[in-house]
Amino acid sequence: MDLKDQLKNLFPDHEPSPEEAIEQVAHELYVQKEPMICKFEKRKGKATTIIEGYEGTDEDFKILAKEIKTKLSVGGTFKDDSIIIQGDYRDKIMTILKEKGFKVKRVGG
Repeated sequence: MDLKDQLKNLFPDHEPSPEEAIEQVAHELYVQKEPMICKFEKRKGKATTIIEGYEGTDEDFKILAKEIKTKLSVGGTFKDDSIIIQGDYRDKIMTILKEKGFKVKRVGG
């Protein structure tokens, strides 16, 4: 007996209402004119890639950080208006950002 049958037994007079289709609008990221900075640093002896210079909202930057981390399958964080990615992925990150329409500037090495 599934859930619908159990609910019918408990509430025989109830008729389910038709479900409304909910339209989901894709979130648009703010694409800026100034280039974002993609740089390489060593922190505590480990390589990190840092992305700075986004002028949009923090929520958009967090969404962008999550997309980059999932596409590269790496760890990272969003802290102090910058995305910190574990490892040296400057080239891959720059191609991802350029595909989204951002201008990216490589700094350091």
